[in-house]
Amino acid sequence: MMAIETPKIVGSIPRVWPLSVNAYHALGDLGLIPEKTELLYGQIFHKMPKSPFHRFLSQRLLRLLQQTQLPGCFVWQEQPIICADSEPEPDLSVIRGHEDDFAAIHPRTAELVIDVCVTSHEYDRLKLRAYAGAGVKECWLVLGPEKKIEVHRQPAGEQFIERAMQGPGGALTSAAVPGFTVELDSLFPA
Repeated sequence: MMAIETPKIVGSIPRVWPLSVNAYHALGDLGLIPEKTELLYGQIFHKMPKSPFHRFLSQRLLRLLQQTQLPGCFVWQEQPIICADSEPEPDLSVIRGHEDDFAAIHPRTAELVIDVCVTSHEYDRLKLRAYAGAGVKECWLVLGPEKKIEVHRQPAGEQFIERAMQGPGGALTSAAVPGFTVELDSLFPA
């Protein structure tokens, strides 16, 4: 009979046993994990409900991405990316390859991920370490109430070397997706 190890107590806080991506998938396949969750750093998080403003910004950005020439890439909306011990679902992602390449497995990186932040700023910033570790070339956090876009580029280990803020106003061009430019005044309603 196999002995089951009990969690060790460090100080007064019990040690957390992280969940692997494979275990997350297996539990999901068995129906033991509720829908609308994300795996971040071995822990399961409930995804926040989306406000009308969040949906509006996501749809507007999706339309702009679909109007952009993306040779060798395609756009996914709210689909998983496997990042070591995480499986976030960005609002939008530009994936190198063809959709058929991912019929049996989720992508492990992206050219660009976009997360819209209306009330989820800190939660979405929490994902940056996972994206950088997966080699995502560029991350945009679209800060709806502020009418700004926080840009993270040049992944190195588990962080991005370059961080910039655009807006309010002006235009932002992606370094990872040539030809994708967003005019902030037209993105955000007056």
